[in-house]
Amino acid sequence: MYQPLANDFVKVFESPDPQNVFCYSPGIARCPSGRLIATLDLGGSGVRKLPGAKAVHGDFGSPSQGKVFTSDDHGKTWKHRVDFPFLHARPFIAGGSLYVLGHDNDLMIIRSDDEGQTWSAPVRLTEGEHWHAAPCNVHYANGFIYLAMEKRVHFDVRGWAVNEMAPVLLRAKVGDDLTRRENWTFASELAFCDAVNPEALDYFGVPFYKTPAKAIVDIAPRRVCAPIGWLETNVVQFVDPAQYWHDPKGRTFHLWMRAHTGGTGFAAIAKVVENDDGTMTTMLESVPSGKKVVFVPCPGGQMKFHIVYDEVTRVYWLLSSQATDSMTRAELLPPERYNLPNNERHRLVLHFSRNCVDWCFAGIVAIGPSPKQSRHYASMVIDGDDLHILSRSGDSRAKSAHDGNFISFHTVKNFRRLVY
Repeated sequence: MYQPLANDFVKVFESPDPQNVFCYSPGIARCPSGRLIATLDLGGSGVRKLPGAKAVHGDFGSPSQGKVFTSDDHGKTWKHRVDFPFLHARPFIAGGSLYVLGHDNDLMIIRSDDEGQTWSAPVRLTEGEHWHAAPCNVHYANGFIYLAMEKRVHFDVRGWAVNEMAPVLLRAKVGDDLTRRENWTFASELAFCDAVNPEALDYFGVPFYKTPAKAIVDIAPRRVCAPIGWLETNVVQFVDPAQYWHDPKGRTFHLWMRAHTGGTGFAAIAKVVENDDGTMTTMLESVPSGKKVVFVPCPGGQMKFHIVYDEVTRVYWLLSSQATDSMTRAELLPPERYNLPNNERHRLVLHFSRNCVDWCFAGIVAIGPSPKQSRHYASMVIDGDDLHILSRSGDSRAKSAHDGNFISFHTVKNFRRLVY
């Protein structure tokens, strides 16, 4: 029997009511002192709306509230620090301060100057906009921090509108006060529906199902599919001068995104180029033939994934969901499987790569005992020789694989030994 790398876990938070309070959006960061920061949000009909929230909606229209926890013993125990009135948040360090950035439709942020013990009031960075993003990675370069959120720029689709979302790269100086909107630079917006013509995507089997451009369709009873699109964006910068997409000026950043195609095995990509005037322009990438490229190979790219670059091994690490039966007909899936065949959520796996295209399997991190008991939507952070992972998880009491009932913390010890 194969032994997972980190099947054992510590529960950071557990739902008091698994059928009505769901655990979402795990994010993790490491402070200079070694303190670990965990963020998550709760959704479902059993969640109370926090003061200060205007339109917090959670997944599928439910209320939502965020939480921050800290650990000073490498994740063995956790202490609740604060609740915040937004969701899809990620924690990160910049200029000696700790921030948590997410959205309540508009982008929102809180700040701590004592590693998470006390927090500022929530601040809105935008007004009247519609943002989205699971907690993906952050990137540091040349004294700046870079991260991506998705902005909805069209409103024709009713429901899950991933084809109307534009991944937007955000940049700020590490030492600035990031609760101030003027200290952020936003890249230009490029929505999937404005960049990609689905009718031109032939020979790839994309989209897998026939979906109208502006409608969500039933594939089988209780199993639906939205138009193809991109979401949940990681930031990648290629530092090897020998590679095709390396920018010797260091002013190009690639966006590696979950590809919603109805199938598996692809990530969606775009790139952002910094201009001489400080603005940033989002565009599609090209290959040497001159052809535009939107999809690249990515194990688990059909679900939210997380990428971290390790300076020691000089490789990229990918944490994603493993698909095992995406070719099963939707109507023949067991009832405990969530939605479409490509939506398998209970096998969390680790890969590494030197270029983000050719991925080497490093190991299975954790496996839920059944398809309903998920280990997915995870985030990770390097802590010395270990890799800490925070997973959106569930057990037999969970409402579904999507609506899990706890957030689990896992550690892959001496993770660099997995490189071969």
